[in-house]
Amino acid sequence: MPRELPLNRTRNIGIMAHIDAGKTTLTERILFYTGKTHKMGEVHEGTAEMDWMVQEKERGITITAAATSCFWKNTIINIIDTPGHVDFTMEVERSLRVLDSAIAVFDGVAGVEPQSETVWRQADHYHIPRICFVNKMDRVGADFERCLDMIREKLHARPLPLQIPMGLEDAHRGVIDLVTMKALAWTDELGMEIQEVDMPADLAEKAKHYRDALLETVAENDDAVMHKYLEGIEPDEQEIRNVIRKITTETVVFPVLCGSALRNKGVQPVLEAIVDYLPSPRDIKPVEGHNPKNTEEIITREASDKEPFCGLVFKLMSDPYVGKLSYLRVYSGHMKTGDQVFNVTTGKKERVQRCLRMHANDREDIKEVFTGDIVAVVGLRSARTGDTLADENNPILLEKMEFPDPVISVAIEPKTKADQEKLETALRRLEEEDPTFHVNSDPESGQTLISGMGELHLEIIVDRITREFNIQANVGKPQVTYKETITRTAESESRYEKQIGGKDQFGHVVIRMEPGQPGTGLVFRNELKGEEIPAAFIKDVEAGLADAMQAGVIAGYKMDDVAVALTGGSYNETASIPMAYRIAANNAFKEGARKAGPALMEPVMKLEVVCPDEYTGDVINDINSRRGRIENINIRGMLKVVDAFVPLSEVFGYATSVRSMSQGRATHTLQVSHYEIVPKEITDRIIGRMTGVYY
Repeated sequence: MPRELPLNRTRNIGIMAHIDAGKTTLTERILFYTGKTHKMGEVHEGTAEMDWMVQEKERGITITAAATSCFWKNTIINIIDTPGHVDFTMEVERSLRVLDSAIAVFDGVAGVEPQSETVWRQADHYHIPRICFVNKMDRVGADFERCLDMIREKLHARPLPLQIPMGLEDAHRGVIDLVTMKALAWTDELGMEIQEVDMPADLAEKAKHYRDALLETVAENDDAVMHKYLEGIEPDEQEIRNVIRKITTETVVFPVLCGSALRNKGVQPVLEAIVDYLPSPRDIKPVEGHNPKNTEEIITREASDKEPFCGLVFKLMSDPYVGKLSYLRVYSGHMKTGDQVFNVTTGKKERVQRCLRMHANDREDIKEVFTGDIVAVVGLRSARTGDTLADENNPILLEKMEFPDPVISVAIEPKTKADQEKLETALRRLEEEDPTFHVNSDPESGQTLISGMGELHLEIIVDRITREFNIQANVGKPQVTYKETITRTAESESRYEKQIGGKDQFGHVVIRMEPGQPGTGLVFRNELKGEEIPAAFIKDVEAGLADAMQAGVIAGYKMDDVAVALTGGSYNETASIPMAYRIAANNAFKEGARKAGPALMEPVMKLEVVCPDEYTGDVINDINSRRGRIENINIRGMLKVVDAFVPLSEVFGYATSVRSMSQGRATHTLQVSHYEIVPKEITDRIIGRMTGVYY
């Protein structure tokens, strides 16, 4: 089966935003105007095509990243609609990992909100070109210029307005296109009729100002246009578009459009901008990976069907009809149904049973996939999120995906013993789907603990267990997932000598431990001057240290931010074995940690509260009572915005509290920021709660 369209007519985009900015509504309009759907789905009515999960329809939020494809101007647009709620940020992360570009949607009233900042940083990490769409120009308080200022100040990005709104709030009826200098109005309810109208006299000067700024930006990034500009010659429309495309792809600027997706205004120009300004897979640099047999050797793959096959599994889903779906981005080559692929990560060969093009939860069988495609594959039993698939004779290992540790846990047990096995099966399946969801057993109580990124995350998990797997469960109160670390430098030594089955075992290590940089986990350095320990055993020493990091010395929580140097040790020619060094390193770490000022760390949340001025004092006092730290108090229109950092343990049930103190007029956003060392009196209380011994 030949490719449907040339690769340069492919766009792989994500729609990303803060919750309630309107990204799913924008996606629904895109699908309608491209003919993919014949009725506009509405988030508030629970009819959005892309929010297919029961929980999404009930709550009016996107929980899981949904993929679809549509066509516009002879271009295939593969779209992933991502969640906006902070608990599901990693859904955005793994989607951005495989996308070539994105549309960042901003609320025209609120501007750049906390989750907007988070997803923007994620996109920066992957160097993803973006178009900005300032939505909700019809809402009271909409302010296009303020949104531009917030993009500059909060995101440290350079917005390039390609439109300005024609009218705001109730008067919003269209946009002025700065590339063509035409005023466009949407005149029917469905937004199908776009009319070119006379430019309003009161906007002529403003439009000229923005047009001049656009031309200056274009000129400074292209010599030919600059030459014309200096001679007073107006560059033609295509020249302007070509330069905008170039500097957008290079992330020099971020084009900005505006409108109201809910009122069906401004969506078609977004589609035009996707085709005109966002890159195809051929426009981005070749994907890089490592030789699996020599991790220091860098391998690149061009985006071409002629290259050896290479793809990345970025998402797993359980489908009741076809079983396990592995979502795949194809970076090079092509693959047919029935082909055998090599999982470079696991070293296993697997047979592709079916290839599917997804539309949210619906699927379409396709016989062959090509470079640039985003599809789902059936039959990959051993595949996990982040695995690389490749041609066995031309293997390449792509950069793995990193996921943060969960911050909150609850105990769960089935209401009947008969459901115990069903619950275990359900939890395994959900854990496989979601890399930020973990299942553990409490060694002391024997309870099953499920951990995730927030209260909503775990609430959705429990709801899915009840509905999808038909299991009734008892769920405990949320508990904070703490970490442990060290606060000073210490040295330790461990000599492991044992005889097992008549054979001597020997391992001996000397280490130095010191506090590491925040978020670095375990940093290992080999500082041996000679051959005190043969090189073959060094990896076993590091593995033993990694084992020890899994349970700290204060309360058994996972350790983080520790730098360990191997400074000495010895070797016994007849008795030294890998496991002995692994055990010795583990013991040395535990001993050293006890001497290095062990401390408990707690997750700290970034809190933003938006409220009327008369409630600001109550909000601030409440934050202070929760061990919070006020960072900023800003003005947003008629409202006050309070930014603070608060320990997670102090904000359980905060939504109810802030509604009560503001008579329901305040809104808030919470997202995980970082970990901080817990004050001693709080540490003593936590240990007492766990052990029953209070200091």
